[in-house]
Amino acid sequence: MTVPANPRPVAAPATIPHWIDGQPVAGTGRTAPVYNPSLGRVIREVALATQAELDRAVASAERAFAVWSRQTALRRARVLFRFKELLDRDAQRIARTVSEEHGKTLDDALGEVTRGIEVVEFACGAPHLLKGEFSDSVGRGVDSFSLRQPLGVVAGVTPFNFPAMVPLWMLPIALVCGNTFILKPSERDPSASLLLAELLAQAGLPDGVFNVLQGDKDAVDGLLDHPKVAALSFVGSTSVARHLQRRGAGTGKRVQALGGAKNHMVVMPDADMAAATEALIGAAYGSAGERCMAISVAVAVGDATADELVGRLTRRLAQLRVGASDQAGVEMGPLVTPAHLARVRDYIDIGLREGATLVLDGRNHGAALRADGFFLGPTLFDQVRPGMRIYREEIFGPVLGVVRVPDYRSAVELVNAHEYANGTAVFTQSGAVARAFVNDIEVGMVGVNVPIPVPMAFHSFGGWRNSMFGDHHAYGTEGFRFYTRLKTVTQRWPEPDSVRAEFVMPTMK
Repeated sequence: MTVPANPRPVAAPATIPHWIDGQPVAGTGRTAPVYNPSLGRVIREVALATQAELDRAVASAERAFAVWSRQTALRRARVLFRFKELLDRDAQRIARTVSEEHGKTLDDALGEVTRGIEVVEFACGAPHLLKGEFSDSVGRGVDSFSLRQPLGVVAGVTPFNFPAMVPLWMLPIALVCGNTFILKPSERDPSASLLLAELLAQAGLPDGVFNVLQGDKDAVDGLLDHPKVAALSFVGSTSVARHLQRRGAGTGKRVQALGGAKNHMVVMPDADMAAATEALIGAAYGSAGERCMAISVAVAVGDATADELVGRLTRRLAQLRVGASDQAGVEMGPLVTPAHLARVRDYIDIGLREGATLVLDGRNHGAALRADGFFLGPTLFDQVRPGMRIYREEIFGPVLGVVRVPDYRSAVELVNAHEYANGTAVFTQSGAVARAFVNDIEVGMVGVNVPIPVPMAFHSFGGWRNSMFGDHHAYGTEGFRFYTRLKTVTQRWPEPDSVRAEFVMPTMK
């Protein structure tokens, strides 16, 4: 199949606007196409922010901060309670929008919305989570206590693969802490951001507290450089995450930047192979592999384990249902854009040139041979070696590589040597092996017989090494720390005329 360079747009596509100061704002600058990946054509356009529009969004957020930050945590949480009710009501609507522009199945999109709602539920506990500490009588007549206070105007830059969930990782916690928030969603599937803005407005959020700035790299750099933006949270590629962290440090901004991944699933000889195969199929090929927590490397311990695993995967993948995201029974939809499809297909060529064994070529899948849609069938490589690009680099598509290692220790060393350390999993029936793996592995998120160990909302999400830049992981209690700064107060109420000058370092008595 030849990937179309410029798919034919539908007539007069609508242009997706910004959301500034509580209302949609038409763009005045460049635009970018938004595809329906299942149809393989442009269905609308999105405005790309100018500097003037960026300045307008920041100014709106700055004005709103003066009032919003002085609301009680309880009142802010009550807005989120109403927002959560509206998300429950409109979950199907949001999921359909995500599915249409991203290409993931409707059920997968609904799962994404649900995981986002869980963070909203957690953020509603802000009156408790923002409590400081108090120490009575640290000295005679002296008490000490701490406060967590908002940063100001903060921004979030979110990826195309989770256009509803990742914004909901950021904005509920940022808002309930008393900040105002500017969301820069991916220009590839931007419509969900406006649905969130509308629901926040319906929930009673004051104008200007939440703004949406559509845009591309220029908008990201503009937010990072703007002197009134105090912090930026980012989820995306490692190269951009590293750039943002370094550039943010240079401008004095707090930056939380989650980068790329190459997630391994270690399959031990004693694993339940039927369960491991099913888990691996979903983790590697769900959402067409366009997940930062997707398993892209299966580490089989022993050749017998590898042979059985590859055989089971080949038989199961032959039955995988690939098709348009709105078709009933489809398990895997298309890739997000023609450019991304071409990129993933190139990686398959690279794997062949490097000498990996191509067990299943997704380019020859029935859906991939159709003229419409950005489809690629499930692809499976065996005999992948650590020096290969298809092992080292993040492909972000439905491509799984099997690496063979002789023993448990070799598997751990392989995982720990990779530059990415986002997530990993082990499948075994041995408690001793599982416990050792949890302690030995140097990765931020670990699953034991769980292929995609994305933490629940009351824990925190983030990897190690080149998968994470910044001091705080996303959502959970780490999210509350990121979106606030600590203030510690030491106070005394002395009797009149009882204070005398002290010329030595004060100590508590």
